[in-house]
Amino acid sequence: MVSITLSVPEEIREIMKKHPEINWSVLVRKMLIEKAKELSLKEEMFKELNREKSFSEWAVNIVRKGRKNEADN
Repeated sequence: MVSITLSVPEEIREIMKKHPEINWSVLVRKMLIEKAKELSLKEEMFKELNREKSFSEWAVNIVRKGRKNEADN
């Protein structure tokens, strides 16, 4: 596991000191993991949406070509 250093305003640090029962490192780690997973899920959803969009565009073009061929006949 890697370590990172965060800077917080002094007023926030004072509030954190008043609550030693909270493991701030664990809390921040969990929040970072949750946000990273959320972003990964969004990326996957966008990839799937783009695949569906490509398929939809293909299907619409096929229908349009079919209608054009019918109109030409």
